[in-house]
Amino acid sequence: MHRSCSERRFEVARKPLRPTFILFYGLREGERITDKVRKTEKEWEEALTTEEYRLLRKEGTEPAFSGKYWNLKDEGIYTCAGCGNELFSSDAKFDSGTGWPSFFRPIADDALEARPDNRFLMRRTAIACGRCGGHLGHVFDDGPEPTGMRYCMNSGALHFKPAEGE
Repeated sequence: MHRSCSERRFEVARKPLRPTFILFYGLREGERITDKVRKTEKEWEEALTTEEYRLLRKEGTEPAFSGKYWNLKDEGIYTCAGCGNELFSSDAKFDSGTGWPSFFRPIADDALEARPDNRFLMRRTAIACGRCGGHLGHVFDDGPEPTGMRYCMNSGALHFKPAEGE
């Protein structure tokens, strides 16, 4: 049996629609925003400082012992300078002796993305923000227990939110 286009469209239109629910609510304490941030390079250039743009978008590296957080001992949360995504707690920070802020674990599994980095004739694993994709630094397997990992980050790719009362 041959049906006309209008008959076939009618059959598709008769299929029941599934209801769609969109919920809007505020974040509870401890919850994180995980929606991906997407901007053009021009928008990133306008939103970031020159140094943040170089580090986050052009995968730069700051000189060792030059960043503002490598020796910071305050309690709080380290966030992505590009999008505010919470990345590390000061509880996971340790002195690696490298001159960059170092952490042994991220604040949440989805806070970071790992990517191969084979530039400069080295095999490394680059770490990017899980929300905006901004380059943060690298991870190495020579860190302390309990993870054995060293997330070596650029201070200029981070912001710091002090703990309440700090």
